[in-house]
Amino acid sequence: MILPRPITLLLNATLPDGSRVDVAISDDIVTAVSPAGTLELGDPTVTADPHSTLDLDGYLLLTATADPHAHLDKARSWDAIQPPLGDLMSAIGAWRDYTAVMTEDEVVDRARAQVLSMLARGTTAIRSHIDILAGPDPLLCCRALVRVRDELTGLVDLELVVLAGPDVPDSQIEAALDLGVDLVGGVPHLAADPEADLMRLLAIAERRGAGVDLHTDESLDGPVTLDLFARAVHGWTQNVSAGHCVRLGTLPTDERARIIAEVLASNVGIIANPITNLYLQGWQHPMSTPRGLTPARELIDAGVRFAAGADNVRDPFNPLGSGDALETAMLLVVAGHLTIDEAVAAVSDAAREVMALPIAGARVGAQAEFLAIRGTSLPQVVSDAPADRMVIHRGNLVAVTSVTTSVAAPATSPQTLSAL
Repeated sequence: MILPRPITLLLNATLPDGSRVDVAISDDIVTAVSPAGTLELGDPTVTADPHSTLDLDGYLLLTATADPHAHLDKARSWDAIQPPLGDLMSAIGAWRDYTAVMTEDEVVDRARAQVLSMLARGTTAIRSHIDILAGPDPLLCCRALVRVRDELTGLVDLELVVLAGPDVPDSQIEAALDLGVDLVGGVPHLAADPEADLMRLLAIAERRGAGVDLHTDESLDGPVTLDLFARAVHGWTQNVSAGHCVRLGTLPTDERARIIAEVLASNVGIIANPITNLYLQGWQHPMSTPRGLTPARELIDAGVRFAAGADNVRDPFNPLGSGDALETAMLLVVAGHLTIDEAVAAVSDAAREVMALPIAGARVGAQAEFLAIRGTSLPQVVSDAPADRMVIHRGNLVAVTSVTTSVAAPATSPQTLSAL
């Protein structure tokens, strides 16, 4: 365990474009980005000492990753639940059964462990949806995540979204917001009347002046609500985003283009969740199985604010995953056909934009949020996901991982190996 340590100077870092730079930081703001070797401790523009300096020779310097769609109340519950493999409704059933016996402290412990694991991998901002539960204690998970947010203040920015199903009364949504949950969320596409539930949730958000992040059209052939959502929030000043949007990817070309244009006009951010949707969607199609993913390429090309999250980690909705944003980026490339640069942006700079966070990274005036990862290029680090990482949040070093690997020497000589 380390204590947060202020950092004022980064030396010899490699940026994704291949340039090598020094970066000066004052408080939590980047004050200079110069060619490597031009910023030194004695420079009058730099306030630094050896203790606040990091030599990043051999490291790629990225904007710290951000996760705009997590479920920290569910994270790491797979082992305790032991659910069957299955689709969305199967996962919902297994989770609801388990919530009858879980405790607030257990949720805190699992969520804390997941946040710290994500922080160690470079994620310094997380938006987590939180279930309102059936039964006598509907706000159990909300209280747990507020506790985690308070405990980890200064290490990670944690934003909370109330996830209200169609059967959750308005009073419980209001109570979650009163408790300190930040945004209104829900699953209108699962309601008997999706449009009515959508408008109900938006009315609460508008009345409270809260941002909105809804699970939207998470199916291959179910209701379409994204177009109504976009029209209803046109002109809003609150931050608004829609997660999943799987159905959008299955629509005919003309209809898809019309809805994307409405999304763009209303500045709705779209958040893809590739690992969970690839897992949950398509179970009912044993042949030529369709895969659940929003049309990332068309959204980006249209200029829509686009980001991606790790979503579920080792719970009934996804038995695997680590929460590493580079895992999400890899899936955006192989399943969403994005470029590597676009995929990394979707889990860093673009994710911060969708979350309405300050601009960050290696640019003057930006917030000092950095992931330094052992490597020399984006293709290398996305492929290898090296464990050697240093993480800076608001100008403070908050996580360091260093790994030593030893491999036995081959019995065959190098000369013999080269001849084979």
